[in-house]
Amino acid sequence: MPDRGGGPTGPRMRVGRPSRRVRTLLMTLGVLAVLAMAFVMFAGFWTDWLWYRSVHYSSVFTTTLWTKIGLFFVFGLLMAAAVGFNIWLAHRLRPPLSAMSMEQQSLDRYRMGIAPYKRWLLVGIVSVVGLIAGASASGQWRTWLMWVNGVPFHQKDPQFHLDVSFYAFDLPWYRFLLGFGFAAAVLSLIAAALTHYLYGGLRVTSPGARATAAATGHLSVLLGIFVALKAVAYWLDRYGLAVKSSDFKATGNWTGLRYVDANAYLPAKTILFCIAVICALLFFATLWRRTWQLPVIGFGLMVLSAILIGGLYPAIVQKFQVQPNEQAKEAPYVEKNLKATREAYGIDGTDVKDYPGSSDTKDKAKLRDDADTAASIRLMDPNVVSPTFQQLQQVRNYYGFPSNLDVDRYSKDGKDQDTVIGLRELNLAGIPKSNWINDHFRYTHGYGAVAAKGTTADSEGRPVFTEYNLPSRGDLGEYQQQIYYGEKTTQYSIVGGPQKEIDYSDDSGEKTTSYKGKSGISLSSPVNRAAYAVAFGEPQILYSGAIGEGSRILYNRTPKERVEAVAPWLTIDGDAYPAIVNHKIQWIVDAYTTTNGYPYASRTTLGDTTADSLTAANNQRAVVAQQNQVNYIRNSVKATVDAYTGEVKLYQWDTKDPVLKTWMKAFPNTVKAKDSISPDLMAHLRYPQDLFKVQRELLTRYHVKDAQTFLSGSEVWQVPDDPSNNSGSAVPPYYLSMKLPGETSQAFSLTTTMTPNGRDNLAAFMSVDAEAGTPDYGKISILKLPTGKTVDGPKRVQSQFNSEPSIAESISLLERGDSKVEYGNLLTVPLDGGLLYVEPVYVRGGDLKYPLLRKVLVTYGGSTAFESTLDQALNKVFGAESSTQPPPDENTTKPPTSSNPTVQAALDDAQKAFDQGQEALKKGDWQAYGEAQKDLEDALKKAEDAQNKADKAGSGGSGADKSTDKGADKSADKKSSPSGSPSSSPSSDKSS
Repeated sequence: MPDRGGGPTGPRMRVGRPSRRVRTLLMTLGVLAVLAMAFVMFAGFWTDWLWYRSVHYSSVFTTTLWTKIGLFFVFGLLMAAAVGFNIWLAHRLRPPLSAMSMEQQSLDRYRMGIAPYKRWLLVGIVSVVGLIAGASASGQWRTWLMWVNGVPFHQKDPQFHLDVSFYAFDLPWYRFLLGFGFAAAVLSLIAAALTHYLYGGLRVTSPGARATAAATGHLSVLLGIFVALKAVAYWLDRYGLAVKSSDFKATGNWTGLRYVDANAYLPAKTILFCIAVICALLFFATLWRRTWQLPVIGFGLMVLSAILIGGLYPAIVQKFQVQPNEQAKEAPYVEKNLKATREAYGIDGTDVKDYPGSSDTKDKAKLRDDADTAASIRLMDPNVVSPTFQQLQQVRNYYGFPSNLDVDRYSKDGKDQDTVIGLRELNLAGIPKSNWINDHFRYTHGYGAVAAKGTTADSEGRPVFTEYNLPSRGDLGEYQQQIYYGEKTTQYSIVGGPQKEIDYSDDSGEKTTSYKGKSGISLSSPVNRAAYAVAFGEPQILYSGAIGEGSRILYNRTPKERVEAVAPWLTIDGDAYPAIVNHKIQWIVDAYTTTNGYPYASRTTLGDTTADSLTAANNQRAVVAQQNQVNYIRNSVKATVDAYTGEVKLYQWDTKDPVLKTWMKAFPNTVKAKDSISPDLMAHLRYPQDLFKVQRELLTRYHVKDAQTFLSGSEVWQVPDDPSNNSGSAVPPYYLSMKLPGETSQAFSLTTTMTPNGRDNLAAFMSVDAEAGTPDYGKISILKLPTGKTVDGPKRVQSQFNSEPSIAESISLLERGDSKVEYGNLLTVPLDGGLLYVEPVYVRGGDLKYPLLRKVLVTYGGSTAFESTLDQALNKVFGAESSTQPPPDENTTKPPTSSNPTVQAALDDAQKAFDQGQEALKKGDWQAYGEAQKDLEDALKKAEDAQNKADKAGSGGSGADKSTDKGADKSADKKSSPSGSPSSSPSSDKSS
């Protein structure tokens, strides 16, 4: 054909094509890219499988995986089939000839353009839709497993008389199915309408009918299905009212039916259900009538009814029936909410007793003796003394303690002792030289526990250690001291191979070890090494010579991570704590089962109710589920994680919890029976803090059982702010061995105070028996103060401390110079009708960068004392001395500051200079204070020089090992103060 383009004549220019070699290279690169992406996906899957197999919970991995795969394919295929079928049907029902119009002539070009690719286009559309639907459905694996394995609660809701399991397990699954049905109907309707339009079944501007009979029938059926699903939604909404959250002016957050729900919304939903069913039938009838007139009218009536019956009518009922007499109308429903909420949070057995708040006893000597037996007053605040543990017991910079230590009970000579305990965990920030080998091969674990008496301090205000030194020794006996799994151990280590690990260092030098446990995953396989190199983004894992026969990789090493991984259906407490159990260090982790489907029970947000001044300060103790709203919670599982092997064990704790039973059906053989708990482990189990914080928040409102009182709001309490700091956050609960009024012996308890809403006087004292294995474990007691009597709450007590002229002057003297005063936990103890408040006061003075107990604040019945020891303060407050207090034990083993005599002598001089400086401060003798400060500086310099000489003379190990430890030792010595590494030596165990 002649060239009509007006271009140049002659040979036609060919567009350049890549050469065969280039095409082959591009194809090869494409294949390699696909293979690389595939291996990245495989690496994630393979390393997960290896980890679950290594901890012997492979059934959790497979059950979860197959459930997700099943849901993905079932619902993905259903969605693809629904959309694909309706596209195919719309195409099949297309008219044979399209009307001659501009609209159809424009569409002809699109029809001709896609004609060769119709099949591929259909496959592409349904594939995309199916993938999206399947991915969404796979995320519902928990909902599916709870529905298919649900067990009854054997409790019925008060409105519909259905078992609670219907709302907790069944209703969420039905709602998912309904949502999926709506999505399928809408997508099918859109796809069918577009197909009919493209092929002439629907017309917008063409002359004649706007739709063919076939298109009318097809789309009307789809609309009928949509309206039928709406009818089902109306029916389920009736039951949803029992778990619906709403704002209620009288109570705030509200769950369940109120008067307007039961008398307006509930009948409205029933009427709308009937209207929707009729409307759906009218749409289906268009298959025979071939007109949309009736169904459109019916749909309009349904929308109008939804506005009038579902919206306007309830508003009228609320305005003209409820508001004029709200308390009388709402009272029956409030009673249901009160009962359900108390049951759902386990606070229905709370024992509320009236407590006078003041003592009528005139016998001061008796009060003084009662104060000794009322509680084991804990002066070592675990949230304050961590720096003291760090300075006195860190030993090496590559060890560290958590910022919040833990309180436990240990028995000695048949007597339980409240003990502050922490583990000397690995601190990578303190490694002398950070590199890949040091970080992941040489420094792999911590070493030993450190414990101190909770109720006493030595004469210098330091903890009286009952477990100390490196390796640790003391009252805890023999146990496996290496800590490969801990709260601060957050990165992977490769152990057991040719590269030796640093075990610990002592005066004879550096000790090395090689991990003998069976934990972790073997790296002997090239596939495993490649997978972990990809998973961790560290190519050296693939080719490093430090990895060889026996090498194993350890990761997911914090107790919370491990328990969450093996039991993804549990909510984990914010504070794991260590204990010596059967000669091993075990991390004990409390875990909860929750649901937000308990009818009538008010919801709470876990992240908010478990927040306090400790979580605000360091975010270590917040529940993982920060935004999870729940209205049912049980501490149903106690878990342990071995600090050496990483072994995770789950124990059934609440044997009646239906949620736990459901999950145990879904994941059989993962949770051990309660009777598998050994007596040694049982002795260290305790009531969890996070559950207690949730319960105390609910009890600020739900301690009342009368609906009228609840609605009036006159008995609403609040958790007071922590008075010992300026965080503005709630005071944390405290573990304390104490006895309540009427009891004959002390019990390990978790305690807190509550104040009236918006006021600072005391409203109630709340405690729970926290000692597992006892008959009263979990029993919550509330001592309610009289409303017409003002009893000082924590904030007012702290203000009273600070405003007392003599106390304020003493604190001012303590804070002069470089000293800093820190307040410990303000403990509250019921005593003979009144309340005894005790607060330890710590001082960081001069070059001492850690707190020492210097004073004790005590108040009772308006009398306040600020003395050097607890005995002195109690004697002053009560005006009498104790007749029951035993004499000080002069033979208590207490760690001195150094095993080097020269260093010890220098540190003793430093302590003496510090004490002289404090005495000079009290007298206002600034010249003497300046001289003491100079003596202190000289003594500390002398101690540092002596320690450096000792380190150089006594360092052991190879040249490489020496070079890595010199910096650590020197840095540790610089941080040293008149207290250091302990050895056995007599000192006084003076009660402070």
